[in-house]
Amino acid sequence: MILITEAQSAAIITPELAFAAMREAFIAAVAPGAASFPVVIAHGSDPQNRFTIKSASGAELAGLKVGAYFPTNDARGLPRHASTIVLIDQTTGRIGALVEGSMVNCYRTAAANAVATDALSRPNSEVMTLLGTGHQAAYEAQAIARVRKLSHLLVVGRDPVRTETFVKKLRSSGLPAEVAAAEPAVRAADIIVTATTATAPLFEAAWVQPGTHISSMGSDSLGKQELPAEIFQHANLVCDLPEQSMRIGEFQHAGHEASPTAIGAVLTGDAPGRKDDGEITIFDSSGISLQDLHMAEAILDRHEANSAAES
Repeated sequence: MILITEAQSAAIITPELAFAAMREAFIAAVAPGAASFPVVIAHGSDPQNRFTIKSASGAELAGLKVGAYFPTNDARGLPRHASTIVLIDQTTGRIGALVEGSMVNCYRTAAANAVATDALSRPNSEVMTLLGTGHQAAYEAQAIARVRKLSHLLVVGRDPVRTETFVKKLRSSGLPAEVAAAEPAVRAADIIVTATTATAPLFEAAWVQPGTHISSMGSDSLGKQELPAEIFQHANLVCDLPEQSMRIGEFQHAGHEASPTAIGAVLTGDAPGRKDDGEITIFDSSGISLQDLHMAEAILDRHEANSAAES
């Protein structure tokens, strides 16, 4: 078994590596024979400490990811989130590789957004509105800035002090960030990204202008919701995995008649993406295991290449 520690994977991961892996993963997810299995949502001995197990198999990869969210880590001075990827040796059924990847997961999630936004948003999009000021939100901003030239990054947060601190952090990294209120920020946006744990809409459908692209990154379990359901009736709905998105993702609120398109089919050209400059496009990222498996494979390949170069 190959073990890649958190320190090793964090030293390897780059935005470029993550973007390429996510594009491959989305295409692999719509390939013949690909399978994503039902998500297990569980909790620790303390029910507020939660973890999920997502598993999948494809033409060359099979395995799972355990993603943990332990708010009790606050008292220990440790991160709340942890992520571990297991690749199964498809010859023997044993564990072929174990990749600790908490930082990798941040890049992976943001890169998924970047791949979808690059495919669905208008190429001349330059105003991004970000709802959320948590740890993941910063990765989302950086990732979108790599695929679109942003003139304004409008940040909407619940806590004024935390939002201002977050904006200063983004500015220090070179992004054109500024604090904004929800309604004017949404009305001005070419791209809207939500990265929260919300269970109710963060804005009103009427505020969204024609041609806007929206990425919902936070809805990954029953009851979570970031977007107003009314907007789904007038938008092109795209997601990572349609059946999962309709069950536990943002599109659980879209109604049974909704028929979202897999982003992988858009990337291969088998399904249309944006049809015109006035269309509203929505990408729902509930997160699929093939993303994690391809991310682990990319980390392993780079680790082996680095080891060979050093020897």
